[in-house]
Amino acid sequence: MADDNSSVETIIPRDASFGLRRAQIAARVAAENRGREIVILDMRELTCMFDFFVLVSGASRRQLHAIAEDIDNVFEKELGDKRLGQEGYDESHWILLDYGDLVVHMFEPETRAYYALEELWAQAKRVPVEEIS
Repeated sequence: MADDNSSVETIIPRDASFGLRRAQIAARVAAENRGREIVILDMRELTCMFDFFVLVSGASRRQLHAIAEDIDNVFEKELGDKRLGQEGYDESHWILLDYGDLVVHMFEPETRAYYALEELWAQAKRVPVEEIS
C-alpha cells in the first residue's frame, strides 16, 4: 500500500536570519517612533521558547501604543506576519507583543528598571542595533 502524505501539511522551518531580521525591523520601527534604550537579545542558546527579545523604553502610554501599533502594521504589510498575542496594552506600563519566536517588550522606564529583563537574561548575547537616521 502506497504511503499517501497528501493530506499532511508540510511545515517549513524559518531560518535564524528571518527571526533576526524581524527583531531588527521591530527595533527600527521602535526607533522611528522615538523609542529609547532599544536592545535586541539573542535568546536561542538560553531557551527554546523564543529566539529574540526586543526591549524598548517609551516616555508615555501614548508612545508605547504608537510603537506597538506601528510594529504590528509594518510586520503585517512588509512580512505578512501577524502577532500571536499581546499583553499589557490597556495598562501600558509594559506592553508585550508575541510573534512566536520573537517577543517585543515595551516599557515605561520605571517598569523596565523594576523587572530588569536585561539583568535576568544577562547571559543572552546582545545583537547590535543599527543607528537609525
